Amino acid sequence: PLDAAAGVFTSNRFCAAPVQWSRKVVADGHVKAVILNSGGANACTGEAGYAQSVATAETVAGLIGAEPNDVAVCSTGLIGELLPLDNVLAGAKSAHEALAATAEAGTDASHAIMTTDTKPKTVELTGSNGWKIGGMVKGSGMIAPQLATMLCVITTDAVVSAGQMQAALAVAAEHSFNRIDVDGCMSTNDTVLLLASGASGVEPDKGEFNKLVREACASLSRQIIGDGEGASHDIRITVTGAPSEDAALACGRAVAASNLLKCAISGNDPNWGRIVSSLGTVPPEVAPYDSNKVTVDVNGVRICENGGAGRDRSEVDMTPREVHIDIAFVAAPTSDCVGNCRGIGGKSNCGSMGYAMTDAKYADHVVVVTDCLVDFPNMPASVEAIDVDAVVVVDSIGNPKKIASAAARISQNPRDLMMAENVAKVIASTPYFKDGFSFQTGV
Repeated sequence: PLDAAAGVFTSNRFCAAPVQWSRKVVADGHVKAVILNSGGANACTGEAGYAQSVATAETVAGLIGAEPNDVAVCSTGLIGELLPLDNVLAGAKSAHEALAATAEAGTDASHAIMTTDTKPKTVELTGSNGWKIGGMVKGSGMIAPQLATMLCVITTDAVVSAGQMQAALAVAAEHSFNRIDVDGCMSTNDTVLLLASGASGVEPDKGEFNKLVREACASLSRQIIGDGEGASHDIRITVTGAPSEDAALACGRAVAASNLLKCAISGNDPNWGRIVSSLGTVPPEVAPYDSNKVTVDVNGVRICENGGAGRDRSEVDMTPREVHIDIAFVAAPTSDCVGNCRGIGGKSNCGSMGYAMTDAKYADHVVVVTDCLVDFPNMPASVEAIDVDAVVVVDSIGNPKKIASAAARISQNPRDLMMAENVAKVIASTPYFKDGFSFQTGV
């Protein structure tokens, strides 16, 4: 069988030891095995960490009768600590004993690499001549353009060369993993590997192979977005009419990076002002456009026309999980798309409440400050387990006790009012409001 391989890796300058090792392994276009561990990133661990990656590869190589430089290593988890190497090596031996060419084994692997993921992420596609391509990915938080915090392994039984695979993977990653954003944070460990065994004996049409690699990456990246830490909305941004693809991408990323916009979407508010204000940060030399000739549609409703107000934003249906933002400049032939997700377990502002609460397990005390009213009862189980010391609700000018102002932004939707009441109960139970507080719904 073939052992052709291709890979793309994080551009983070603090890249982890397994990334440094695996880059060298993939450089010759051949990989016989890959081992992945979750729970420890082995990043920022110096020479000792690199030696751990080498030792892991050596152990796997001994188990399968290969050379260490034929074994890629991937790690994910906490940065700055060495791995419990004895456990990792023992796990490698156990995994080798459990190797099987079954669907169940694939499912087990996709679960084993999860960290803060809430579900496994896999894809399987079949080519016209019966060859197959499939993959798995882990990723939920620390997701930003230029890959995302993820480990991804895609395999195929097609007969393809390493050069063809690298070209296909580079294009596919550029239009998928490099265009998603959950929290704007780039990882030290991002790795995407594409491995080919040639077991089918089928040499696929080059165009079809490239297409299916791209579809596989698109599916896996979309699943990452759908599982963003604490996520309740996904945002898909499309830019048309830009003078170039780079310009369209710069504009899309500027909007995707806006925490203010993400917070508005979390509150079901299609705030087009936050969209155009983000567009305005893109330098004219990067994306020349006339701000008086910009339109913005949200879920099919044009709420910004020629750089000003369009239809009333109350007409926008914000109930679907996926929110479509379509930005158009003066007609031009180029367009591009940036997928973006902002997670909210319930509703929050100033960032992702779900994400913050997921990471809160690392803190001794947790104080939540928000200018939206958060649906604590609908938080994921991992969030509910966190003890919150205080919830401080501030209005738009930062008054921590002007609760009624925050309540005024709650719609008349009964569910929203219920959420407001739930937050009031949480606030009432904390010692941080000794002087009392005022709260009213339906204002």
